[in-house]
Amino acid sequence: MTRWQSIIDKALVIAAVLALWQWGSMTAGAYWVPAPWPVVLALWDMMRTGEIFRHAGYTLQASLWGFLLGGIPGMALPFVLRRLPRLEAILDPFLVGGYGLPKLALAPLFILWFGIGIESKIALVTSVVFFLVYFNTAAGVRAIDPRLLLMSRVIGAGELRIATQVIWPSAVPFIFAGFRVSTPYAIGGAVIAELISSNRGLGYLVQLGAMNFKTSQVFAAILAITLIVIGANAVVNGIERRLLRWRPSSKTAGTTASGGM
Repeated sequence: MTRWQSIIDKALVIAAVLALWQWGSMTAGAYWVPAPWPVVLALWDMMRTGEIFRHAGYTLQASLWGFLLGGIPGMALPFVLRRLPRLEAILDPFLVGGYGLPKLALAPLFILWFGIGIESKIALVTSVVFFLVYFNTAAGVRAIDPRLLLMSRVIGAGELRIATQVIWPSAVPFIFAGFRVSTPYAIGGAVIAELISSNRGLGYLVQLGAMNFKTSQVFAAILAITLIVIGANAVVNGIERRLLRWRPSSKTAGTTASGGM
């Protein structure tokens, strides 16, 4: 009953959103806010021709590379700094400043340095993902009970064993919390970079529709971005559930952080 109730509740939310969307189209006019059905038809037409898949593939490629290039160092750095507290104290204000910096302000620099190709999109996504994963992972590393670390040393565990068998399992939920938050930001960062300067990608598709006054195309591209974000988030959640099957279901660990773009 709980599962079916959840499905029914989500269906009701979707129905409410569609009703509000239809009402907004009738109120503002179809030119400014196209109704849901014409948007679905526009999306279907782009799917039929393969146009949406070409642009989505470009956006996903930039998002995935940026996710890896930002996520892996962001996950590893807190483990390194744990053994170097003095270096961590030195770097902390700079990392906080980098985290708070609006990443959108860096987009023109990345375009200047890396050009208008996919490299500048990857750089922007990397800068977004790194800080989100780093601060979530750092929170997990710091959350370890000092008594647990002391007990591990008492029984003769070395630093490598402590890091891999004590700190890592405790920090994994925090790491996945960072990945979960980073996923929509990675896709959004790529789209924003494409809006600024690109000839491919979903962001370019939005910009092209706006320039040609095709609001249905703009809404269709936005709908495609939303569906991709939902799908990517479901994949991350599935991986998390699979890797964290050892955790009691009643416990929830991790912290979420959001960074401005």
